[in-house]
Amino acid sequence: MNKKHHLSLSLAALLLVAGCGGGAADPATAPLAGAKMGGSFNLTDQDGKAVTDQAFKGKYRIVYFGYTFCPDVCPVDVQVISQGLTAFEKADKARAAQVVPIFISVDPKRDNPAALKSFVSNFHPRLIGLTGSEAEVARVAKEHGIYFEFGEANAEGGYLVNHSNFPVLYDPEGKPLEPVPIDKGAQAVADVLARWVR
Repeated sequence: MNKKHHLSLSLAALLLVAGCGGGAADPATAPLAGAKMGGSFNLTDQDGKAVTDQAFKGKYRIVYFGYTFCPDVCPVDVQVISQGLTAFEKADKARAAQVVPIFISVDPKRDNPAALKSFVSNFHPRLIGLTGSEAEVARVAKEHGIYFEFGEANAEGGYLVNHSNFPVLYDPEGKPLEPVPIDKGAQAVADVLARWVR
């Protein structure tokens, strides 16, 4: 791979505290129950519209941080998320309609709405792309336990962004439920959704 992805130390520590159990559909026993992750935000979507966290209130959310210029990992990860959601839709369309997949860019310098629109259009039709000011993106990433760091620019001005590739399923109130196991494939993603979405 051309870039490295790192799980932030704070999130790794959080998971040790939260544990890796799960399976029961009681939010009190969710693997990430009680974790201080997520929060309010004011960002811009792929259509150039202002979007706050309140737009997703009442919906389950799969939140993934990445960037559209990612040469390898991000497109694969988002594809797995999209395939997992599609599989869940085929199994239970009504419950799947309550799930919103969200891609938040960690590269706001390049990821304007047009770049996001081109990227998200390759995946699930309901995938939302979000960007914002550098300060707001940094704040939102930190509140979600996401690490990212810009690499050195090459002669053409291009650069990579090292970041955590750690999608999380949030409940309708914006509380974290469980990491989305993209490393285990689309069916594992669908299984997580089936476990929690009501």
